[in-house]
Amino acid sequence: MKIVTCAALFLAVLVVACSDASKPSTGQAPPPPVSRAPAAAMDAGAPTVVLKGVEFSESDFVESERNRDPFRPFANVNKGGIKPPPNQRRVKLQNSNVDELKLIAIVLGGDVARAMFVDGKGKGHVLYRGDYLGRPELVRVGATGPEYQLNWRVDRIREGDVVLLREDPAQPQVPPATRVVPLRPEGDKFAPLD
Repeated sequence: MKIVTCAALFLAVLVVACSDASKPSTGQAPPPPVSRAPAAAMDAGAPTVVLKGVEFSESDFVESERNRDPFRPFANVNKGGIKPPPNQRRVKLQNSNVDELKLIAIVLGGDVARAMFVDGKGKGHVLYRGDYLGRPELVRVGATGPEYQLNWRVDRIREGDVVLLREDPAQPQVPPATRVVPLRPEGDKFAPLD
């Protein structure tokens, strides 16, 4: 019984839907399209409609608290403004400034050379060639462009020091910044063993 009722209800809906499509048209022509041509180009007797486009200035595209980038996730906006973009590479010691780090050991033997740095809290970290380290520096492209992060990278581990490089991918014509971290800074002497 339920199947017969459902089938009858389905047929009734189908008949009503088809009957609207089969109504005869009124015979009227569709309205003429609106032209953007100036009045001189149109016939004298035809009505003229000229549409004016919206004009934008450069400041309309600057991201601010009142003008948010529609393609940036809303979760990135907070009370203090817009969060910096996340770093897309794995960075060690990202809460420490490179100036705060102290190089305490270099191991050149074995398969891969490695260096041990101590952060400001006294915790040691082993780094290899190619590792990124330190707190990132935020750089902006132009005056109103997007921000991106630059990090120092371990370029070479030598017998008495570690060479760090910081490259800017947005400006390949600029040579990378270089920093050499010595194993024993000038004023740092080894304490004699008793």
